[in-house]
Amino acid sequence: MKKKLMALLFGTALVLGACGGGDDNADNGGNGDTADNGADTEQPTDNGGGTVDTAAAEGIYKNNCSMCHGADLAGGAGPNLQQIGSKYSKDEIVNIIKNGKGNMQAINISDEDANTVAEWLASKQ
Repeated sequence: MKKKLMALLFGTALVLGACGGGDDNADNGGNGDTADNGADTEQPTDNGGGTVDTAAAEGIYKNNCSMCHGADLAGGAGPNLQQIGSKYSKDEIVNIIKNGKGNMQAINISDEDANTVAEWLASKQ
Protein backbone atom coordinates (compact mmCIF):
# COMPACT_ATOMS: atom_id res chain seq x y z
CA MET A 1 0.00 0.00 0.00
CA LYS A 2 2.80 2.42 0.88
CA LYS A 3 4.55 1.67 -2.42
CA LYS A 4 1.43 2.54 -4.39
CA LEU A 5 0.94 5.75 -2.45
CA MET A 6 4.57 6.77 -2.94
CA ALA A 7 4.39 5.96 -6.66
CA LEU A 8 1.20 8.05 -6.98
CA LEU A 9 2.76 10.99 -5.13
CA PHE A 10 5.97 10.78 -7.17
CA GLY A 11 4.03 10.61 -10.45
CA THR A 12 1.87 13.57 -9.46
CA ALA A 13 4.92 15.63 -8.51
CA LEU A 14 6.58 14.73 -11.81
CA VAL A 15 3.56 15.78 -13.90
CA LEU A 16 3.01 19.01 -11.98
CA GLY A 17 6.71 19.87 -12.17
CA ALA A 18 6.79 19.33 -15.93
CA CYS A 19 3.74 21.51 -16.50
CA GLY A 20 4.92 24.26 -14.15
CA GLY A 21 6.61 26.01 -17.07
CA GLY A 22 9.51 27.94 -15.63
CA ASP A 23 11.36 30.43 -17.81
CA ASP A 24 14.78 29.02 -16.92
CA ASN A 25 15.99 28.48 -20.47
CA ALA A 26 14.29 31.32 -22.31
CA ASP A 27 17.65 32.69 -23.43
CA ASN A 28 19.57 29.91 -25.12
CA GLY A 29 22.76 31.98 -24.84
CA GLY A 30 23.63 31.52 -28.49
CA ASN A 31 24.24 27.81 -28.08
CA GLY A 32 22.97 27.03 -31.56
CA ASP A 33 19.58 25.59 -30.59
CA THR A 34 17.87 27.75 -33.20
CA ALA A 35 19.06 27.42 -36.76
CA ASP A 36 19.08 30.40 -39.09
CA ASN A 37 18.67 29.01 -42.56
CA GLY A 38 17.97 32.39 -44.12
CA ALA A 39 14.22 31.91 -44.05
CA ASP A 40 12.00 34.75 -42.96
CA THR A 41 10.76 33.88 -39.47
CA GLU A 42 7.94 36.40 -39.39
CA GLN A 43 4.70 35.04 -40.74
CA PRO A 44 1.48 36.93 -41.48
CA THR A 45 -1.38 36.02 -39.20
CA ASP A 46 -4.87 34.98 -40.21
CA ASN A 47 -6.47 36.80 -37.29
CA GLY A 48 -6.39 40.50 -37.92
CA GLY A 49 -3.03 41.42 -39.39
CA GLY A 50 0.39 41.90 -37.92
CA THR A 51 3.21 39.44 -38.03
CA VAL A 52 4.27 36.59 -35.81
CA ASP A 53 7.92 36.13 -34.82
CA THR A 54 7.79 32.39 -35.38
CA ALA A 55 11.28 31.62 -34.07
CA ALA A 56 10.68 33.51 -30.82
CA ALA A 57 7.24 31.96 -30.35
CA GLU A 58 8.54 28.45 -30.98
CA GLY A 59 11.33 29.00 -28.44
CA ILE A 60 8.90 30.22 -25.79
CA TYR A 61 6.59 27.30 -26.55
CA LYS A 62 9.46 24.81 -26.37
CA ASN A 63 10.60 26.11 -22.98
CA ASN A 64 7.18 26.49 -21.36
CA CYS A 65 4.50 24.46 -23.11
CA SER A 66 5.90 21.51 -25.06
CA MET A 67 6.24 19.29 -21.99
CA CYS A 68 2.46 18.99 -21.80
CA HIS A 69 1.30 19.91 -25.31
CA GLY A 70 4.01 18.06 -27.29
CA ALA A 71 6.89 19.32 -29.40
CA ASP A 72 4.66 19.22 -32.50
CA LEU A 73 1.55 20.70 -30.75
CA ALA A 74 -0.13 17.28 -31.01
CA GLY A 75 -0.89 17.04 -27.30
CA GLY A 76 0.13 14.73 -24.52
CA ALA A 77 -0.75 15.56 -20.92
CA GLY A 78 -2.35 18.71 -22.37
CA PRO A 79 -4.66 19.00 -25.38
CA ASN A 80 -3.70 19.18 -29.05
CA LEU A 81 -2.94 22.77 -30.12
CA GLN A 82 -2.43 22.22 -33.86
CA GLN A 83 -5.67 24.07 -34.75
CA ILE A 84 -6.22 26.03 -31.55
CA GLY A 85 -6.57 29.31 -33.47
CA SER A 86 -9.86 28.09 -34.93
CA LYS A 87 -11.25 27.76 -31.39
CA TYR A 88 -9.69 30.67 -29.46
CA SER A 89 -8.58 34.22 -30.31
CA LYS A 90 -5.16 35.58 -29.37
CA ASP A 91 -6.63 37.37 -26.35
CA GLU A 92 -8.39 34.22 -25.16
CA ILE A 93 -5.15 32.24 -25.51
CA VAL A 94 -3.24 34.90 -23.51
CA ASN A 95 -5.90 34.61 -20.80
CA ILE A 96 -5.55 30.82 -20.71
CA ILE A 97 -1.73 31.07 -20.52
CA LYS A 98 -1.80 33.65 -17.72
CA ASN A 99 -4.73 32.22 -15.70
CA GLY A 100 -4.90 28.53 -16.63
CA LYS A 101 -7.98 26.59 -17.69
CA GLY A 102 -9.34 23.25 -16.53
CA ASN A 103 -6.39 21.12 -15.42
CA MET A 104 -3.86 23.58 -16.85
CA GLN A 105 -2.22 25.80 -14.28
CA ALA A 106 -1.32 29.42 -14.99
CA ILE A 107 2.08 29.74 -16.67
CA ASN A 108 4.46 32.28 -15.14
CA ILE A 109 5.87 34.06 -18.20
CA SER A 110 6.11 37.72 -19.12
CA ASP A 111 3.19 39.47 -20.81
CA GLU A 112 5.38 39.94 -23.90
CA ASP A 113 6.17 36.22 -24.12
CA ALA A 114 2.52 35.30 -23.51
CA ASN A 115 1.45 37.65 -26.32
CA THR A 116 4.12 36.30 -28.69
CA VAL A 117 3.19 32.65 -28.21
CA ALA A 118 -0.56 33.43 -28.18
CA GLU A 119 -0.33 35.27 -31.50
CA TRP A 120 1.57 32.32 -32.98
CA LEU A 121 -0.94 29.79 -31.62
CA ALA A 122 -3.89 31.90 -32.78
CA SER A 123 -2.54 31.62 -36.34
CA LYS A 124 -2.84 27.83 -36.09
CA GLN A 125 -6.10 27.30 -37.94
